Amino acid sequence: MARAVAISGEHMRKGLGGPFGAVVVKDGKIIGEGANQVTSSNDPTAHAEVVAIREACRTLGTFSLAGCEIYASCEPCPMCLASIYWARIEKAYFANNREDAAAIGFDDSFLYDEVAKPIDRRSLPLVHLPSTEAGSIFQEWRDKENKIPY
Repeated sequence: MARAVAISGEHMRKGLGGPFGAVVVKDGKIIGEGANQVTSSNDPTAHAEVVAIREACRTLGTFSLAGCEIYASCEPCPMCLASIYWARIEKAYFANNREDAAAIGFDDSFLYDEVAKPIDRRSLPLVHLPSTEAGSIFQEWRDKENKIPY
């Protein structure tokens, strides 16, 4: 946790992004580090946890971080939490919580509320455009013998 917190301060003080840091650990060793790089990389997905997950996956040469843990300087936002689940990380630790983040201008309550709503009640219109071609590709994937499941 100390390294995640240190990263958050180092990158924030350099003006590279918000005050967030994360590390992915496997067998007691850091295999991925990340700091918030949203403003410095012009990438709204470059949250500390996502950056750390990407680096850890490169380090291990895999998309699965089963057997790993993540330490974050703040409670993961909904996007980061989903990324942690998709990466198959087994445990997550955090220092500051979502209320602490909201108090300094990083309020994720809107997102937590939005994803809990039925699709037709969300503020972002999500329009279902069924496609025979898209359905065919899904069927092709289902039947593909040499696919790599994830």
